[in-house]
Amino acid sequence: MGAAATVNTTMVKLNKKIKKKILTALFYALLGSISSLALFLIFYWSLRLNASIYNLVTNYAKDLPLYFWPYVILTLGTLILFGINVPLFVYRLRKYGFPKLFAKQSGSGLAAIIGVFASACPVCGSTLLSAIGIAGGLTAFPLGGLELKALSFGLMALPIALTTRQLKRFATGAEACPVPRDASFKTKDTPWFLALVVVIVALGYLAVKMLASDPIFFLIFPRTSLINPADLPRRQAGNRLYEANQVQTSNNPLYDELVAKVLPEKGFQSKIYLADSILKLVEKGVIDREKFEAIYQERGGLPDELKDILTQASNAPIHLTVDNANIYVNLLWPIGLSNYMDSNKESPVNGKSLYNFASTGGWKIGKEKNGGAYFNKFEIVTLTPDQQARVTEIAKNTYRPCCDNSTFFQDCNHGSALLGLLQLGVIQGLTDDELYKEALAFNSFWFPNNYIETALYFKVKKNTDWENVDPKEVLGYNYSAISQWKKNVQTEIAKIPNLLPETKSGVKCGV
Repeated sequence: MGAAATVNTTMVKLNKKIKKKILTALFYALLGSISSLALFLIFYWSLRLNASIYNLVTNYAKDLPLYFWPYVILTLGTLILFGINVPLFVYRLRKYGFPKLFAKQSGSGLAAIIGVFASACPVCGSTLLSAIGIAGGLTAFPLGGLELKALSFGLMALPIALTTRQLKRFATGAEACPVPRDASFKTKDTPWFLALVVVIVALGYLAVKMLASDPIFFLIFPRTSLINPADLPRRQAGNRLYEANQVQTSNNPLYDELVAKVLPEKGFQSKIYLADSILKLVEKGVIDREKFEAIYQERGGLPDELKDILTQASNAPIHLTVDNANIYVNLLWPIGLSNYMDSNKESPVNGKSLYNFASTGGWKIGKEKNGGAYFNKFEIVTLTPDQQARVTEIAKNTYRPCCDNSTFFQDCNHGSALLGLLQLGVIQGLTDDELYKEALAFNSFWFPNNYIETALYFKVKKNTDWENVDPKEVLGYNYSAISQWKKNVQTEIAKIPNLLPETKSGVKCGV
């Protein structure tokens, strides 16, 4: 009996020891996972200020692999090292207390801050670095911000090296150390353990929610798998607004009423016409006729009013509808991209990253492989100095809800397209008020969900009907720059239950 009792006691102690080791490993693993995940969310938040994973992959993976892969490797390495740093520091703190030279441990925090700045890729420019005075954001760096990534990685590795070396010296007696304490998991740590579990679940949920809004998500998961089954009959029936611009109807009469105002069923009758601008673009090679026609042949062909647009001038004012809105993006985009203005020399696009923006690198249907070759090169629309000044002034005062950049910073196709529209409008004699009205109408058809919510905001919060809002105000920074739109419009509208449909799709920035 004595021997059996001894064996049982030994087994109990062994089981407790194993359980303690497992819980200790889980405790520190949770700390590391939370640290890496939290830093990832910060990195991703900074990236989404102006871009997305989709933009990063589509603009860099194929065309600039020597930038893309070091960027990815350094980012993942920084996240992993940060996930090692935090539990290692906590272990050292629990076992020996704070280091005497605590400043040595500050590298992780500095590296995390640098990593946040570096994580905003220069597809659209870095808002964060621009905000602290580095003109052009990461484009100010010769390697587009990889320098900061590398510095961040190094600063993450340094504290690990210092801490592990010191722990070894303590263990071997090579360095005098404080009286060591038990750094393993204890019963009193249970509340902390449970708190860590809650935190990692919350961060995981937040990560899924954030990533689900990234266009790259839809390249991995079919869109149909994300659709509410109750919505399938309407989609299959071909709801025109839904299919053309990803806009939904709802059971809310106010929402449906404003959809009809923002996107009139009959479309928007513009005062602006294309004239011979498209012919000039074809002549200069900015539009490759064969490439352009091939794209729209795959999409069912051009509408009747545009079937001869590549071969004949058009003096008919543009009639914008949900069916042709994207076509006019692709017709106006090369005008804004290639048309010469003196002020474009000061454009944020005109720098070392000229060929890397969505508006330049994304233009693939010209004779050149990269649309950056056409930037500010031709007089497609000849503007006087006064007219150029008017276009520039309005462009600097108008924004689009895909980033925080003005139309003058034409870093994406919609920015270039709106700039081209303004150039045509000025040369054709429209007033500033008319130009702002035109710009708002085109933006609304290009970013329907954003402006439907904006119309709801003005109606519900300011008791102003959409037809009575000031287009200049709506197109300004507070309501059309994406960060301010989210803050001033989306957040307020979300507080009102059942006002919006449950799911919406975004707008792509490609041809």
